[in-house]
Amino acid sequence: MTNRKPETGAFFQRDRAWQPPGLTPAYKTSVLRSPQKALLSLDGTISEITGPVFGHDIIGELDNDLLLNYSQNGDLPVGERIIVHGRVIDERGVPVEGALLEFWQANAGGRYRHKKETYLAPLDPNFGGCGRTITDENGFYSFRTVKPGPYPWPNGVNDWRPAHIHFSVFGHGFAQRLITQMYFEGDPLIWKCPIVQAIPDEDAVKQLIAPLDLANTLPMDSLAYKFDIVLRGRRSTLFENRKEGN
Repeated sequence: MTNRKPETGAFFQRDRAWQPPGLTPAYKTSVLRSPQKALLSLDGTISEITGPVFGHDIIGELDNDLLLNYSQNGDLPVGERIIVHGRVIDERGVPVEGALLEFWQANAGGRYRHKKETYLAPLDPNFGGCGRTITDENGFYSFRTVKPGPYPWPNGVNDWRPAHIHFSVFGHGFAQRLITQMYFEGDPLIWKCPIVQAIPDEDAVKQLIAPLDLANTLPMDSLAYKFDIVLRGRRSTLFENRKEGN
């Protein structure tokens, strides 16, 4: 970690056409959630920029290893073992150091460990489905997990979510939070998903799809997928909670 102050000046103008419209009726949840009035752009307040902040000592030894961080009696979770890695950068390619990443997902059968989960796929007693890590001085991160399964959801008669992993990216304080999700190369369900279909630019969708990275696999152990997250700018990663970016 360094003592460099966070950059607070102007950044590249955002391309709002890159982001989906708030109202996309085929994605039924958006009907209730979409804004009803004109959007307002507000500058970050001093309290949002400077705090409250998280302590880097909160990260546990196994927080970025979903194969082990919920293991019971040394047993491992069921599923295809994978490594997910990448960088957090801005549009200039400048790395974002010290960003707290949280990630959560369904298990290999497509079920979340959540008390209100309605999908009847079995729970895995050795898989918690969540973890966290911090980017290094070059913006790199990585974690181990199992590849999540797809699951049905009550949007349409036969709608299925493609396999995906949710990401939360924190800045220097808890008020600076962006949320996105990663898909897997080659999944035919991606382009059939109403949430994905709400994104108007095909290149924006492709930016959410992690390619297989054979150069970083662990032979006889785990495949690897590479997922870079771009903050700010005209081609920033699609963020669900802040359509305009960070």
